[in-house]
Amino acid sequence: MKKTFALTHPKKASARVVEAIKHDVKKYIRRERNKTLPAGTDFWDFDCKFGHTEQEAKVIHVKEINKYIDEAEKLELPSLYLEILAKPATRAPRPDFDFDEE
Repeated sequence: MKKTFALTHPKKASARVVEAIKHDVKKYIRRERNKTLPAGTDFWDFDCKFGHTEQEAKVIHVKEINKYIDEAEKLELPSLYLEILAKPATRAPRPDFDFDEE
């Protein structure tokens, strides 16, 4: 998903517009996570970018999306750019701990 969201609407309150944006993002992430994984992968990882415009977008973590949307609302920006790209990933194996009894 690469999209520029408008934070203003002539007939809707900005809080309702922000809620709709968050809902769209959550729905997209849920839809991507429900897709079947390729063989040899464990989970869907997401590459996310956020910015006031597409040129100003910076890399963020998927858990920070709502925080940045709220920040854009507080700054009363007319629009925001959000990019979320799903990619299959594998978990790193846990290190084996060697407990020596002394």
